[in-house]
Amino acid sequence: MVVDDAGMIDFLRALVRVRSVAEAGESEAAALVAGQMRAFGWSPVVTEVAPRRPNVIARVDGGGGPGPVLAFEGHTDVVTEGDASAWSVDPYGAELRDGRIYGRGSADMKSGLAAMIYAVAALRAAGPFPGSVLLCVLADEEGMMLGAKHACASGALRGVDGVIVCEPEDGEICAVAKGALRLRVSITGKMAHGAMPSHGRNPLPAAGRVLAGAGALQGRLQDQYQAHEHLGPVYLTPTVAAGGARSQLNVIPGTADVYFDVRTVPGASHPAIVSDVRELARRACAGDGVDATVEVIDDRPPVDTPVSHPVVSCLAAAHTAVTGSAPVYGGVPGTTDGTILTRDAGLATVVYGPGGKWIAHQADEFVTVAEVQRCARVYVEAARRFLGGCP
Repeated sequence: MVVDDAGMIDFLRALVRVRSVAEAGESEAAALVAGQMRAFGWSPVVTEVAPRRPNVIARVDGGGGPGPVLAFEGHTDVVTEGDASAWSVDPYGAELRDGRIYGRGSADMKSGLAAMIYAVAALRAAGPFPGSVLLCVLADEEGMMLGAKHACASGALRGVDGVIVCEPEDGEICAVAKGALRLRVSITGKMAHGAMPSHGRNPLPAAGRVLAGAGALQGRLQDQYQAHEHLGPVYLTPTVAAGGARSQLNVIPGTADVYFDVRTVPGASHPAIVSDVRELARRACAGDGVDATVEVIDDRPPVDTPVSHPVVSCLAAAHTAVTGSAPVYGGVPGTTDGTILTRDAGLATVVYGPGGKWIAHQADEFVTVAEVQRCARVYVEAARRFLGGCP
């Protein structure tokens, strides 16, 4: 099976040149993907899940009779480049230098998209295979994962037997991923003049006590839930605190908010953690005449796919066959679309793709050409094994 390396790298660089950040949307990048799929003879379905935010999904039938369905998944959106002066290259120039392609999204994760699309083209060109492959190129992974949620709710993933998520993991096979809870603690008091505090109920001291108590609660959670060998410990991190207005220094605010980003491991109870945060907020408000509510903004459970599942074992065998080295297992420190595919569609997911695990979202983001080529070949071999039912 021969991968078109030159075409794949040209396609990747074209994708990197598209500034597919949230405010611009992914339409241009999705059009490039859909156009390449059509050039391969496939019939992608393009569905707008929000304005200028399309999913692109194509089913490639193997022509070899009934068999499993393997999905490859990736996303077209990228985070902003931030301060362009922090970059030594054009963030959207897709510069190829010394075997590296530089640019926002080069690793996270347009290289994964290019590798999976060209891998499936190589697989199909090699002749019939049983079953089919579903290529899922989704929107908004860096935000609320609207693309993944829509794909699950629409039934587009019905019949899928396993998913390889092509995010950058530095060669590791990641069958586990941390869960995430996004929480808002809203504290309500009573607005009043700063010269007459007895006429109001200030929510800010309670917000301060919520912040001050977060470290101790995190410690208790880490004692309760053992650190995972690939994912590390549970974290409860305050990320936003808001209350009052800078232009109104003489006003006691009526409300204050504290936001938490909670990262969990398999075995951690999300409802219990939410209850713990509610108790922290209740104690912080006691005696001040203020009230607190805790809102769950998003709830993404940990992923823990057994390494014995065929989608993992076939990927591991393919890695060894292509690279000549034993697979290294790791974990995803954040969440991916795979989290939603597991949560909402009950699919077995594993994450493996080109690019360094820690390079995402940084200035001078890059991926090596060799990594993209290696992953494409691993994807071909993994698909061949998975669809053929062999280890």
